[in-house]
This record gives sequence, C-alpha cells and structure tokens, in this order.
Amino acid sequence: MIVGTAWMIDALDVALLSFIMPLLKNDWHLNPTQLGLLGSVTSVGMIVGAFLCGRLSDKFGRKRVMLWTLFIFSLSNLALSLAPDVNWFMFIRFITGIGLGGELPVAAALLADHYRGKEREKILILGDSFWAYGWILASLMAFLIIPYFGWRITAALVSIFSVYAFILRKHLPDDPKVGSPKENALKILFSRTYRSPLITLSILWFITMLTYYGIFLWLPSILVIKGFSIVNSLGFTLMISIAQLPGYYLAAFLMDKMNRKILLSIYLMGTIISCLFFGFGNNIELILVAGAFMSFFDLGAWGILIALTPTQFPIEIRGSGMGTAQAVGRIGATIGPFLVGWMIGIGFGISTVLILFVVLLFIAIVVLFFGFNLRNYE
Repeated sequence: MIVGTAWMIDALDVALLSFIMPLLKNDWHLNPTQLGLLGSVTSVGMIVGAFLCGRLSDKFGRKRVMLWTLFIFSLSNLALSLAPDVNWFMFIRFITGIGLGGELPVAAALLADHYRGKEREKILILGDSFWAYGWILASLMAFLIIPYFGWRITAALVSIFSVYAFILRKHLPDDPKVGSPKENALKILFSRTYRSPLITLSILWFITMLTYYGIFLWLPSILVIKGFSIVNSLGFTLMISIAQLPGYYLAAFLMDKMNRKILLSIYLMGTIISCLFFGFGNNIELILVAGAFMSFFDLGAWGILIALTPTQFPIEIRGSGMGTAQAVGRIGATIGPFLVGWMIGIGFGISTVLILFVVLLFIAIVVLFFGFNLRNYE
C-alpha cells in the first residue's frame, strides 16, 4: 500500500499533463509538433532518473533514494504552477521527470526485495495497479477542477498529494542487508549471464512505453480531434481509465495459473485489437468500448512486465537492471508523444498513427518469445 503511492502519484502527474495539453495548446498557441515535444520532455528527464536512481538504489538503498525522488517531484510540481511560458514549463517538466523516472524502478526493486515466488509477481502487479488509481484521480481532477480553476491550481494541488505520500514512505521497512556488487553493476549487467534478458526487456519496455505514452498522453486531444469537446473528452477519458483496474487484477490472478510469456502476449494482442477498433471508430459507443479495452489490456501488459523485470536480476544489481531497462523504455516514452504530434502535424490521421503502434506491438510479441528464458532470482 505504501509503495503503491509511488505509482499513484506518478500516474496522477502523467495523466494531468495529458489533460493540460489541450489547454496549453490554446493558451500558448502551440502547434501539434510543439505539443508532442512538450509531452516528451518529461520522459527525457525520466531516462536520466531511471538510469541514475536505479544504480543509486543498489549503492545507497531503495528507501533513501525513493524519498529523494519524491522530494524532487514535490518541489517541481509546485514550481510548475508558476511557469510563465512554455520554455519554463518544459524545463520544470524535465526536472519533474527525473523524480518520476527514478521512483518507479526503485519502487519495483523494493517490492521484489521483500517478497518471493508467485506472491512477489502478484504483489508487483498490485503495486503497479495503483497507477490506475492515479490516472482515475487525475481524470476526476481534470473533470471537476481544471474547467473551473485552471491547470495552474491543479498542478499546485498535486504537490499536496506528494506530501501525503512522503509521510507514508517514512514508514517503509528498512532495506534487506545485502553486499554491494564487487564489480561495476553495468559490467555485470552486460555479462553473458544477464545480457540477453537485459536487452530483451529493454526492447519490450521501449515498445510498451512508446505505444502507451503515444496513445494515452494524447488521448484527450485525440478525442477532441475526433469531434468531442474538451469537457466531454475529459469525462470519456475518466470512463476509459477505470477499465485499467480489472486489467491489472485479472493479470495478477492469472500470473500463477498460466505461462507468463503467453499471458503477456495475450495482453499485447488485446491491445493491438483494441487499438485498431479505437483508431477506426467513428461513433461514441465504439470509441468508448474500444478505448476501455485498450486501457484494460495495455495497462495489464505493463503490470505483467513490471512483475517480470526485477525478478530477472539478483538483488545486488536489481535496481541497476530495472533502472537500465526502464531508462531504455523511457526513450520510447520520449519518442511516442513527439511522434504522434509530428505525424498529425504533417497530415497523417489518428488511424495511421495507431497502425504504426500495432506493428510495433507485434514486434514486441516476437521479441518476447525469442528473446530469453525467464528466470526467478530471490
């Protein structure tokens, strides 16, 4: 419950950015390419945060590093509410990204350190499921607060939530007593033993994050492009976001009942089918149903990947392994929103963008089955 607030606060921040983007477009007269860049700059900070904080957590402990990432995140969100223009906004979002990107791999490594076997996989998915609560909370704030008080007040409120999480995390259990790796962690990660799972997981995270952030950061804007008002698009996004929860819970339930690779491939295939229906949908009912299933499968796949990644590395280098794989994934998260904005800006439709994402998700399924054999380190 305590570590789950890491995912909840991070999702709250990412989701609010997606809801704020259509407003910034009007306030600062941004074109689609600029919007894509604005959506990507946070992920640039996340690349730095994931890679750096994962390694630091192996050296200084998960608990200490998690508290520092939350401190960075809190101050930067408060500063964001005062951003005078788009340049300052993007600079502050980069700093925010360092805290966000560093927090999640450390949170996953921390949970993996304290649980074992099938229980660990379920706990990791349930921890990741708090992402859905953050997204739902952001949807409610966007629907109830942004239209009446503006995005600046909303951004300031996020820093209050992070103070609450800071208090909770002071009660985290101490890190297990383990020795530091005798060699450089990166050297160990790229040794014959760990190189294959690291590269495969990095590719899976790259594709998963590129498609997720490309779709969901643009979701309210896509609904506006499809003809809905901003207020209606926020309400529809809330309905779509609620579908994340059963996706997570079903994945946690099935983790010990079927092959993990097959389970992940089913969720990826579900995302593919949902993307196609969402991209080509032309009425409210189809768009909402396809969007809900897309949310269900995409976030469930993310949860399964969260459960698999830290278990492929021993505890001494787990933070480095998780952080490195997610840092590569964050490169995809950086490319995704910018790619969508660029493609829309040069005249491609939403359907074409989603077809590209479908091809990438098919590649992820192939990589999953031919990349490496799953391990389960204690």
